[in-house]
Amino acid sequence: MSNDLSGFKRIELSFMNETRVVFRKGEGPAVIVMHEVPGLYPGVIRFANALCDAGFTVWLPSLLGEPGKDVNPYYIASSMVRACVMREFTVFATSKNSAVTSWLRLLAKHANNECGGAGVGAIGMCLTGGFALAMMVDGVVLAPVVCNPSLPFALSPTRKRDLGIDNETLAQAKARSVADNICVLGLRFTADIAVPKQRFQRLRDEFGDNFIALEINSASGNPHGISRFAHSVLGLNYNAEPDHPTVEAELQTINFLKERLISRMKSARIDPPLRKIDANKKMSSTTSERRKLSS
Repeated sequence: MSNDLSGFKRIELSFMNETRVVFRKGEGPAVIVMHEVPGLYPGVIRFANALCDAGFTVWLPSLLGEPGKDVNPYYIASSMVRACVMREFTVFATSKNSAVTSWLRLLAKHANNECGGAGVGAIGMCLTGGFALAMMVDGVVLAPVVCNPSLPFALSPTRKRDLGIDNETLAQAKARSVADNICVLGLRFTADIAVPKQRFQRLRDEFGDNFIALEINSASGNPHGISRFAHSVLGLNYNAEPDHPTVEAELQTINFLKERLISRMKSARIDPPLRKIDANKKMSSTTSERRKLSS
């Protein structure tokens, strides 16, 4: 599968007097993929191509870094430093939206108008992980995905539970989740200190059964040899080996999007169980196994 931008159309879009480069590819309902640090690197592009192959039109806004550039430690560090000082990202403050989410909400509306359909998917990764929560206050977002959401930085007990959005936005997101049966999908590695378990528990507390958790066992000694420092479920730490838990996570993410976008949000209520991917048990790379988490 391609991991470069050669098949994507490069466009420039302006909203709120701010112009950004966006890469577009595919046919079908729109999915906005908001990349992680350090930028639109090959691992994110690989995931975007998987979504295109699954029947979606992918929109990749470039928010940070150099599109297509390979990952290296210096690139990661320099992009992280830049994100910390950019006004678009709120990395330390609690209960505060990142400014760039307002632009992304307008991108989602534009993408839906261009692609048609009932609505769009919004996938945030790492620093952008929680952006999908802010975007779901608009009726156009039907499938929000928070992948390894790391803002604000989990430097204190309060920040570990913080979701990176203000209280008003959270209240609107919760109200829409209830009124329109909008589920939120979340992905993380269990040993990831950047995405502590307290943050996912907060999502459960706020959204109840409408929060679906995909948590991959990365504790020491797990049979797949996943590092306890693993962070990027669908990007840098994705492993295409058959039966690998990240392959299962990607399949379940695609199914989540298909159920809500391609199936046009069926009028019948969807009550998916919370899910946990346990590396102690091999997972099929072709089927999704759903299990309720024990209380």
